[in-house]
Amino acid sequence: MESFQLLSEHACFGGVQRCYSHHSSTTGLPMRFSVFLPAQASATRLPALFYLAGLTCTEETFMVKAGAQRVAAELGMILVAPDTSPRGAGGDGESNDWDFGVGAGFYVDATNPPWSASYNMYSYVLELYQLVSAQLPVNPAHIGIFGHSMGGHGALVLALRNPDLFRSVSAFAPICAPSRCPWGRKAFAGYLGSDERNWQQYDASALMASRHIPFPGGILIDQGLADKFLDDQLLPEAFEQACGAAHQPLRLRRHPGYDHGYFFISTFIEDHIRFHAAQAVGNSIN
Repeated sequence: MESFQLLSEHACFGGVQRCYSHHSSTTGLPMRFSVFLPAQASATRLPALFYLAGLTCTEETFMVKAGAQRVAAELGMILVAPDTSPRGAGGDGESNDWDFGVGAGFYVDATNPPWSASYNMYSYVLELYQLVSAQLPVNPAHIGIFGHSMGGHGALVLALRNPDLFRSVSAFAPICAPSRCPWGRKAFAGYLGSDERNWQQYDASALMASRHIPFPGGILIDQGLADKFLDDQLLPEAFEQACGAAHQPLRLRRHPGYDHGYFFISTFIEDHIRFHAAQAVGNSIN
């Protein structure tokens, strides 16, 4: 098993904030991720929470901007944040657009060349799940996932397709129906090809519509009503409708005045971490 290389370490709320690199078998490239280990991790295995970031972000964005470590330290939860794409794959045009290529892996496994060689971020998150479970003091029975925007899309899809791995799921301003919005259609066409039937496996609203109560404890989503991407890109009402059809408990909170950025996320991050902590011990959303 490929071991992690420690790149940095900082004391934080009694624990440690670290950045690691490792060689990924799914991307074929070195990958970086960040981890917060609370003090309790020195004595026992702890619940963990994976965070998937949005377009243009890196493995550091969430740990620096969200203010999550204080509550994670209090509750004894490990935080894990992977990068948002491979780096250095070398595909033509991979750095031309902010919403496709570098920093925009969309948490899919690409089937179109040249992207299919390295842009396998769906499988990479699962690879990292296994590596973290084996090499860090994580309790694999209590792992949740959440994310923001593109990462919210990724979190919902990974959870819906792997409910045996992820005990809980939440999201901030997720791209809820990527098959129907410009960001998603551009990414899916580029990574997956023009056959839209192949897109449905990475569309949270489409996946939810074919499920029946996949997360009985509920799903939490926060959405700012001053988010400039809300109407054209995010489409939370599509996921809300799909949850209704699936009888899936959903708390979709709409917040006047809040936009798409990390001031919004930092405002409600404590609610999400407490939600996942409660799910780890078997409490529902209600």
